[in-house]
Amino acid sequence: MIVATWNVNSVRQRLPHLLDYLKEQAPDALCLQETKCVDEAFPRAEIEDLGYNVAVHGQKGFNGVAILAKRPFEAQRGLPGDPDDPQARYIEAVIPAARGVLRLACIYLPNGNPAPGEKYAYKLAFMDRLIRHARGLLAYEEPLALAGDFNVIPEPRDAARPEDWTKDALFLPETRAKFRELLSLGFADALRATSDEKGLYTFWDYQAGAWQRNAGIRIDHFLLSPQAADTLETAVVDKDMRGREKASDHVPVRVTLRDA
Repeated sequence: MIVATWNVNSVRQRLPHLLDYLKEQAPDALCLQETKCVDEAFPRAEIEDLGYNVAVHGQKGFNGVAILAKRPFEAQRGLPGDPDDPQARYIEAVIPAARGVLRLACIYLPNGNPAPGEKYAYKLAFMDRLIRHARGLLAYEEPLALAGDFNVIPEPRDAARPEDWTKDALFLPETRAKFRELLSLGFADALRATSDEKGLYTFWDYQAGAWQRNAGIRIDHFLLSPQAADTLETAVVDKDMRGREKASDHVPVRVTLRDA
């Protein structure tokens, strides 16, 4: 089973790239973040024409998440823990697999800048909610993947120039500690479970020639429960998508799970 995640940075602007990716890689499921449109404006028909079922949780002009899958599935919208949270940042699906199911959570974690401040407090509170919810999901003892744009640089090696990020909400000690707390529940970082290679980045800013200088950071992650990690075969970054015309500033991360 091939599962991917991608912050498309506006699904309507990036639709040609998205359709190309679905044709070229043919993932069984794909998580999208930062779709930046209400549910009614999501380009559902074009995606369904390629054989995908679609579940969206949108918001006008900001945020927005979606899950696409070849097999029909049920979806839950919104991260539990704060019923008054208006931001569309979480959608969860139970996807039929060859053996049982894969529970897939698509996450667009808050950026949190400027820090300290209200936005950073929201980021940390969101991470606390995610940790609580993930702990409950692990109790099902089934294959589970938390995938998406976490807006967290886990370690210095996950940035080309870590010294440039020391005061950024993505790399502050408290942010990284929360991420480690999530991992410590029993999740495996799929990319790091398969490679210690340097220079594995998933985001390059549009400014200051970051792509041309390979001044990237790794903030898009696949976290796998023990049951999913046991079936992990490969995890790759589809870096070539960043070099296309009018590309998203993020690229997909794609994993292959055996016998799923």
